[in-house]
Amino acid sequence: MDRITAAEVFVTIVERGSMIEAAKVLDMSRSMVTRYLNEMETWSDARLLHRSTRRLSLTSSGEIVLEHCRQLLRTAEELAALASSSTSEPSGVIRISCSQFVAEDILVPDFVKALHQRYPTIVLDLHIADQRVDLVEDRIDLAIRIAQELDPSLISRKLGNCESTICASPAYLQSTTAPTRPEDLGRLNCLTYSYFEDGIWRLGNKDTLESVSVSGNFSANGSGSLLRATLAGCGVSMLPSYAVRSFLQTGELVELLPDYPPPPMGIHVVYHSREHMPRTTRTVIDALVEYFDTLTL
Repeated sequence: MDRITAAEVFVTIVERGSMIEAAKVLDMSRSMVTRYLNEMETWSDARLLHRSTRRLSLTSSGEIVLEHCRQLLRTAEELAALASSSTSEPSGVIRISCSQFVAEDILVPDFVKALHQRYPTIVLDLHIADQRVDLVEDRIDLAIRIAQELDPSLISRKLGNCESTICASPAYLQSTTAPTRPEDLGRLNCLTYSYFEDGIWRLGNKDTLESVSVSGNFSANGSGSLLRATLAGCGVSMLPSYAVRSFLQTGELVELLPDYPPPPMGIHVVYHSREHMPRTTRTVIDALVEYFDTLTL
């Protein structure tokens, strides 16, 4: 059996805490994971794990073998990166996770078209999900995330800022009094993102930021659904300025509280590691940075 794969299986079992989770991450059957673990124990001539019905733990020999396996995998990655860097053309599949808004309003078709014109052998596989994904478990190479703050443990590169606009349709505003101060939002039907659990909108500039508690009868985990509900006159929304700009120009939406803009959120590309990054992955990241520099978000 392939000893590098056996080393990867052993390291994954330890990092994920169980053979079942390792099988999911590696897309293997449980029996195959067991075979690779047995191969590692035969190869090292030692028992590597204490097994019980509840948990796995490393033996003293397992701790030593684990470090050697990690070094083996680092060496294998270095060799793969070296081989990749000598290739004249970046190629291969890059799986990118992003929200529906990022995919449909920003990346497709302009970024996809520009990238393929420049690098025709790169294959983009967009994984569209408005909830956050586990890069390792879901086998994602890159994720594009919009947030005011990222988890500091994540490795990322900033692509730009996403401005937001408070808006509503003229039809909705005919049924109520338009807000003149942030606290007026408390009496309006505010359409919110499902993942903003605190129900707080923060408005104003850095020195005079106000926090307002909002509520309403509709929420969604994607800006597309909130935009359609806002256009239909269901209430007030905080939406990406990039997505509502054309509707503001046609009068289908009206900007509210322009003197109290929401603080911009950062747009970041998130990835596994800076070490031994494949050339194709680095090429796509650089292309994203270059493309986002051309946008007005």
